[in-house]
This record gives sequence, structure tokens and C-alpha cells, in this order.
Amino acid sequence: MSSRFQFVDDHRGAFGVKRLCRILTVSRSGFYRWLAGADARVERARADAELAERITDIHTESDGTYGAPRVTAELRDEGERINHKRVARVMQKFNIVGLHLRKKVRTTIPEPAATPVPDLLQRDFTATTPNTRYVGDITYLPIGDGQFLYLATVLDLCSKRLAGWSIADHMRTSLVTDALTAAAAVRGASGLRGAIFHSDNGAQYASKEFAQVCEDLGVVRSRGAVGTSADRVP
Repeated sequence: MSSRFQFVDDHRGAFGVKRLCRILTVSRSGFYRWLAGADARVERARADAELAERITDIHTESDGTYGAPRVTAELRDEGERINHKRVARVMQKFNIVGLHLRKKVRTTIPEPAATPVPDLLQRDFTATTPNTRYVGDITYLPIGDGQFLYLATVLDLCSKRLAGWSIADHMRTSLVTDALTAAAAVRGASGLRGAIFHSDNGAQYASKEFAQVCEDLGVVRSRGAVGTSADRVP
């Protein structure tokens, strides 16, 4: 729970406390209580940093192979009374990792049956006039406990400003359509009509639902080469 509150604190300036608390299913009152306990967290952070130094020494001596259970055993052999859960938490916090395969989060899942869309930018990620060329992407934001939020963005290539965004705990097509619709709303009456929107070939951007939203908004779709990250965003 504390990792979610920390996420809210880190990103509230951009997304707002109310929205983030709703998405993360935490209460605003709970968040503000957590915020009031900052002094206690500072002391815990100091203790964690000291423990991390000891863990790092043990981890280094094992040539980077020891995970939390074996590090805990070593600390106990040195006379430390400690729970393996705390060791695991500190190792995760300070990115001290034993030998194991780490899961990679995929935010781009190709859609094999997608209708071809031309690459109108040809890696030219520039624009001389606002509201003419946009790029979109999906980024994952770790919030702890192996969970993530997903952020869809719409960037104006002329101003380099974020024109629209959407954040959610899923990567369904609505994540990217909401971001594009938000960008259109910011632009006023004319919206994005006639503008080019460039993306990768992820299933969300290649879906019929997204194509329909682009048509409704008057947006011209552009997609990069399949499997080529350089053709996505600058």
C-alpha cells in the first residue's frame, strides 16, 4: 500500500491526487495520513540504507548470486536478528538482484491481422507548424508489488508538448483512444482534424476501434515499420 501512496506523491503534480487515488483504488484520506508520517519514513529509509550496505557486501562476495534467502542466512550468521521479508524488500528497493530471470513488460503487442497503414513520417520526427504532426506511445509505470500503471501519450512534434494523455491499470484500446480524444479536446473546436498521428504497430493502435476514433476526429493515421522501434517516437 505504501508504494501506491508513494506513487501518488511522486506523480500528483502531473495527474492529480483524486485521479491517481481512484485508479490505484486507495483513499485520499489514507494518502494524506501516509503523507503526515514523513518523519518516520525518513528514519526507516536511513535504516534501510545502512542495511543495504551490509547486503551489498554479502551480495558482492557471492559474485552477485545470492538472493534474499541466502543473504538473510548470512546476516543471521553474523548475529543479526532479521526477517527475510525485510531483506527482500530492501534488496528490491536498492535493486540488489540475485541470479534469476526478470520479467520484461511488453507495451507493444503487434496485431498480425491489422490493416496496413502507411508510414507518413519516414523517421522525420519534426514539424514546423503546431497541430500538424503527433506521435503516440504507451509507457509502463511500476507501482510496486509487481504491478504497473500504463500511460498513453500524444506529443505535438512542433512544440514537443504533451497534448493529451491517459493513465490506467490496463492496456486496452480505450487507453490510447482516451489519450487521443483528450488531445483533440485541448485543441478546441478544430480539434486534430487534418493532423497526422504516428504510432507503432501495437494492437491498440492497429485496432478497428482506434481507426474509428481517428476517422471521427479527422486524424490521418501513420505507423512505423513492424518491429522497428526507431520508427515509433523520437
